[in-house]
Amino acid sequence: MEGGGWEVRGVGGEGEEDEYEFGHRREKERDASRVEAFSDAVIAIVLTLMAVELLQLSPQRPEGQDLPGALFHEWPAYLAYVITFVIVGQVWLTHHNMWRYVVKVDQLLLVLNLLLLLFVAAIPFAASLLADNLRGTVADQRLTAALYVGTVLGEALFFNLSWWWARRRRLLDPGLDPRLARAVARRFLLGPVLYVVAFGISFVDPVLSLAAYFLLTGLYLIRGPGDLPSSRPAPT
Repeated sequence: MEGGGWEVRGVGGEGEEDEYEFGHRREKERDASRVEAFSDAVIAIVLTLMAVELLQLSPQRPEGQDLPGALFHEWPAYLAYVITFVIVGQVWLTHHNMWRYVVKVDQLLLVLNLLLLLFVAAIPFAASLLADNLRGTVADQRLTAALYVGTVLGEALFFNLSWWWARRRRLLDPGLDPRLARAVARRFLLGPVLYVVAFGISFVDPVLSLAAYFLLTGLYLIRGPGDLPSSRPAPT
């Protein structure tokens, strides 16, 4: 140790010098493929849990009630399942389209992606809570609808933060057109703005809030910036 700083000496290969100051060693760049594979696995587990919960749903049939009536009685559970499946599917589509352009990762981007998945993993719980309380008191409906929309709003915010940080730290494909990167950022930003509107509606009419959110989520199913590679031929 000289002058209060660390000096690390190692044994390199033949003809190589493996000497560097502590904290300044060149690290191997981390590949983005593992992050995308891990995220795909988490989303797949979320969808699997939703399907298992639906299979376990057994409509109660009071004496004299027919099967169609019993099935109709469980409409909140079916509604929550459909909306949640669309939401998680939209998350997967957006995540897939975004990470096609991410070629490197750093520590903060990994943390932001984990926080994104934290909210995604909580969506089935929020959906189950919502289904159980759609026929409850108005206060319970408002609270559970707000929790549900708030959970989805959380994942939308972390999508924006992830894209912003990847652009700021130059973790995206160097060949990505800056205009396309800005267009994707604007599209991502639209989500949280609209979700805040749906969040506010949940305190007025919870069911209307879910319907509005369902329609807003459908906007991301329409092809937009970053969803497809450019149709223009590559320059020669």
